[in-house]
Parts: sequence; C-alpha cells; structure tokens
Amino acid sequence: MNKNEIDKKPLVAALAGNPNVGKSTVFNSLTGMNQHTGNWPGKTVASARGLCGGGRYQLVDTPGSYSLSSRSPEEEIARDFICFGGAEAVIVVCDATCLERNLNLVLQTRELGKKVLVCVNLMDEAKKKGIEIDFTQLSESLGLPVIGITAKNRNCRKNILKALDELINAPKKAAKELKYPYELEISVENMLYEAEKLCGNQLCPRWLCLKLLEGEENLLKKINLFLNGRLYADSKLLKIAESERERLLNMGLDKEKVQDMIAESIVHEGQNLASRAVKFNKEEYSKKDRYVDKLLTGRLVGYPVMLMLLALIFYITIVGANYPSDLLAKLLFGLEEKLRELFIMLSVPDFITGLLIDGVYRVLAWVVSVMLPPMAIFFPLFTLLEDAGYLPRVAFNLDNAFHKCRACGKQALTMCMGFGCNAAGVIGCRIINSPRERLLAIITNSFVPCNGRFPMLIAVISMFFVIGCGKYSAFASALLLTLFITLAVGMSLFATRLLSDTFLKGEPSSFILEMPPYRRPRIGHVLIHSIFDRTLFVLGRAATVAAPAGAVLYLCANISVGGESIINICAGALEPIGRFMGLDGVIILAFILALPANEIVLPIIIMIYTAGNSIVQLGTLEEIKALLIQNGWGIKTALCFLLFTLFHWPCSTTLMTVKKETGSLKWTVLSALLPTAAGIIVCACVSGLFKLAEM
Repeated sequence: MNKNEIDKKPLVAALAGNPNVGKSTVFNSLTGMNQHTGNWPGKTVASARGLCGGGRYQLVDTPGSYSLSSRSPEEEIARDFICFGGAEAVIVVCDATCLERNLNLVLQTRELGKKVLVCVNLMDEAKKKGIEIDFTQLSESLGLPVIGITAKNRNCRKNILKALDELINAPKKAAKELKYPYELEISVENMLYEAEKLCGNQLCPRWLCLKLLEGEENLLKKINLFLNGRLYADSKLLKIAESERERLLNMGLDKEKVQDMIAESIVHEGQNLASRAVKFNKEEYSKKDRYVDKLLTGRLVGYPVMLMLLALIFYITIVGANYPSDLLAKLLFGLEEKLRELFIMLSVPDFITGLLIDGVYRVLAWVVSVMLPPMAIFFPLFTLLEDAGYLPRVAFNLDNAFHKCRACGKQALTMCMGFGCNAAGVIGCRIINSPRERLLAIITNSFVPCNGRFPMLIAVISMFFVIGCGKYSAFASALLLTLFITLAVGMSLFATRLLSDTFLKGEPSSFILEMPPYRRPRIGHVLIHSIFDRTLFVLGRAATVAAPAGAVLYLCANISVGGESIINICAGALEPIGRFMGLDGVIILAFILALPANEIVLPIIIMIYTAGNSIVQLGTLEEIKALLIQNGWGIKTALCFLLFTLFHWPCSTTLMTVKKETGSLKWTVLSALLPTAAGIIVCACVSGLFKLAEM
C-alpha cells in the first residue's frame, strides 16, 4: 500500500442484515481487533465500528433488522444510517438456509440506489440441508454482486474484501427497479420529475416518491433534514404528493393500504427470486427441525421440557459453584490480613482502616465470591441455549400466556434475561416495538429473581427444606428452586395483567417471531460472549455499587446513638413490620441496606445477629442454620424470607437502568413499589396461614 492510499480517508461501508444471520461474525472477521463500540448519537443502542482492508474501509455494524420500514428503535437506527449516514456501500448479510425472507431487506436496500454487496452466509449449513443457490442467477436477477460465504471460515474475510473492492471500483449503474401495482406506479411517475430535481445525487428520487406515498411523518422529517430543508421548502413536489395521496384515497387506498401494497410487492419479488435461484435437493431438509420443534413447543411437552431445562441449569449451577465460590472466598478474605498489615505499616488511622477493609473491601470480597462462580456457570449455560436457537422457542411457548395478559410474547425473552441480571433484562426490553408493552416488560422484569438472589434462595432452601436428602440434596434444591421460579413467573404474568387493566391499558400487538434453525453452539464464542460481555460486565456494575454500600454499612454498625448502634436502632424500629410479614426487623433492614447488591442480605443478617460491626465470612450451612434458629427462625420465617427474596424492590443498578430506559421517575418508582407490595402481601398471607394453623 502506497503513502497516498494510507493518507486517504477510509470509505464508510454499512453492514446490514436480519438478526441471527451471522452478521456479528462477519464484522469480527473483517475488523479483527481494529474496532470500537459506543452508542448511536442520542440513542442507547450499541454501535460497533472498525477498520478493515488495511484501513481502506470503516465498517459500521448496524443493528439487526428485517426491514427498512422501521418497527423498532434498532430498525430505525439501521434505516437512518443506511439512508443518511454517508455509507459509500452496504454489505447485506443473508442466511442461506432461509434466503427468501432475507431478500426483503436486500430489495429495500437496492431501492436506495447505493452500491450493495450481498453476502449469503451459512453456506456450510445450507450444504448439510441439501440447499443449493445459483449465485449467477441471483446476481443477474438482483442486478447486484452476490457471493456465498461461511463467516467462521478463514477465507471469508478475503472473499468479502475482494468483492467489496470490485464493487467500489466499478462504475455506478442504475439499480434494477422493483415494479409495484399500477396505481402506485402512476403516482410515482407523476412525482418523479420534481423528485429528480430535488434529490440530485443525494437520494434516489424513486425511493423518495414511494416514501411520500407512504407518508411516514417521522421519516419525511429526517429526509427533509438530510436535504437541508429543501423537501418541505419545495411546495411543488409536496403538492403533487398530496394530490396523489388524495387520488389513491378516492380509490380506497389509504396510507396503511399503500404501505401494505409496497410491502407485499417486496415479499412477492423476494419469493420469485428465491424460487428461481434456490434448489432443495432434500425435500424434507427441515424435517428434523420440525420434529424437534414439535417436542419443544408442543402443548403437552413444551412446558415440561422448559421446566426440566431450567431445573438442569440450576442443578449444574448449584453443584458447580460451591467449590470455586468457597475457594474464592478463602482467597479474597485471606488477602484481607495482608491489606490490614499494609495499612498498619503506613500508619493509617484505625477508623479509616476499618472503613476501607472491614467495610468496603469485605463487602466487595463477599459480592465477588458469591456472584462470580454461579454467574460464570449460569451465563454460559444460558448463552448455549440462546446460541442453539432454543430461546425463541421459549418465547413461542409463553406467547399465549403474555397475550392473555395483553402483553407482547417477546417479554418472555426479556424475562429470561432477567434471570441473569434484571438490569440486563430491562435493557433487553428494547426488542419490544410497542412503547406500552415495552413499559410492561420493564416494570415487571424484577419479578423474576436475578443471579444475585440465587445464592440466598439456594442457601435457605438447603438449610430448611432439603433435609435428609444426602447426596441428592443438590438435585432437591434445584427442583425446589425451579418451583419458586415458576411462582415468580406466574406473579410476573399477574402483575403484567394488572398493569394492562389499570395504568397501561391497551390491546396486545402482534409480532413476527423468527424461529432460527437449530445450530451447534459455538463453544468459544459462547464462553467469550457470556464471560466478558455478561459475567464480568454485571460483576463490575455490582461491585461499583457494593463498594459505597460497604462503607455505609460499616458506618451504621459502628456509630452509636445513646449507646446503641444505628443499625440496631433501625432494626428495632422495623420489628413490627417484620413480624407482620412473618420475618423480623433485622431481615427487613438487611434487605434495605442491600439495595446496591442483593448478595449481601444474608451476611448483613448474620452480622447483626452476632452483634458484629462488619460483614463476617460465613461458616458452614449447619452453623448458619443454628445461628438463625437461635434468633427465632423456623419454617415460617424461612418460607417468608424466600418469598420476600423473590418479591421486593429491584437493586439500585436495575432502578437506575429503568430510569435511563424510561426517562421517567414515575415508572421507576412503580418498578420498585409493585414487586415490594406483592412481597408484603404474599408474606403477610403466609404468616397469617401459619398463625391460623397454630391456633
């Protein structure tokens, strides 16, 4: 590469495609380590950019989208960047196993008049299923270059860059036009001359005419901005467009019908292209997938299989996390003495030493030792199900239940994300298009317990309910935990319906749920994605809020008023509320102080019971159980504790995420009050039943 090429500003190429087509794999293959992430301007959706081709191209990975007629924030971002983001070329990644559906996005991108490269990915899977694609035929029909790739193969990068170079260096030619119904073509023809004068080389005039007929106001405002205000200033084009919309309306074609006609024409053309270019050598190529789907989504078997898989994940997490958690706790608490010796050597005052070591460090050590091992097991297992294509089947199974609650079936996916981290589940609600249904999913996400609550649930279940099970105790704990999780899901559905009937009234919207083909999970990808993108990210966020919590906890335990610590005074004040709920004041206070991190509830309880002034390293379950019983715990207290662990206010990280996602303090407060009210009512009812039984 010569100096002139190095000094050149890289050409911008957009990477587009439906979800689950391997777009991220293509992006990573092309950019390698030359990439960075951030947020789209004014949006909370992640943006990934990177250099490739020796710095010739800046590749921008747009969010996965099915269409340029946006139905979600992600699709709107993809459309806006492809249309107005200054991309010289667009690389559209398609799935070879379901090419027909992917061609809709290709056809819409072609209409923009940009240089487009079509990369048909997953050719290895297509070969296994006996699918052959005539790329020459497809390329001629589309009027675009088309290549077949397998993104995970080494030669993928070279083939794409070669095709992209040829596309960029080739003279630009007029794109093939998709023909629409006669009524629309007449309208386009009547507007085209004025549109050509207005657009110049900035936009495709024919595409602008179609958008004017569709009349999507939000998009038209962005087009006007892109054209420096000339669209709204050009009254002649707008008058013709208004006249054409009026003419179509007189023919019974309102705005919605025009949009449907355009969409139907694109789908029909995609079907025709696929029928000519795709050949199925195995007529029953998807027979195995359909058989497995009958098993996993059937009315009789779907739910039991779902619960069994959930129980299995919990079992593996419980068994696998015990030893590393104990080892990590010993290591971190062992370092505490070394730090204390260092502070003494530096002559740090005792109060500061206690605040930083007994407060901040000890809470951090507890959070890390409790959270990291189960998360390092749970997240990869969960990601394996996601990578294999099972999670969309979970959404399919639960769609009917959420539909009856007047919510969106996609809420099942965000609920599943909440099992790992409620904050992550709240962010995941962006996949829901309807603002009302997105709010429903955000507010009710914390009804399912996050990974930080699992250790408490498992510990109390093991101490008070798994008795005499011996070597089967882990299995019994997993089954009981699954029952509690099932209760949490049921309560989430109930809360969703309650909100739908009160604060967030409305009818459920329909949505297209993609059922991706079953795939062999990519173990390396799963480990990297789950550990770095999920486990360490969530752990880092928890540690950030746990550190100041440790300082506050230490101060409350060591500052006395009238000879009694603040923490004991507060526990005494909360005692009546605790008794009403079948708990005690110490337990209620522990949940309040653990707002930054649920993981420290049990250590705080033990600290107060032992009259300590800092978090202590827990002993064996038998020792902890003896201490709890000594302080009045029984089956009733343990059961109410489990129920309140399921249903109480979200952690501070989740609340901050809710505030950021909704932009509303009102919905953030409701997100905290709703599960708390449910917990208080359920615990009070259980406590009342125990009192009746004792009479």
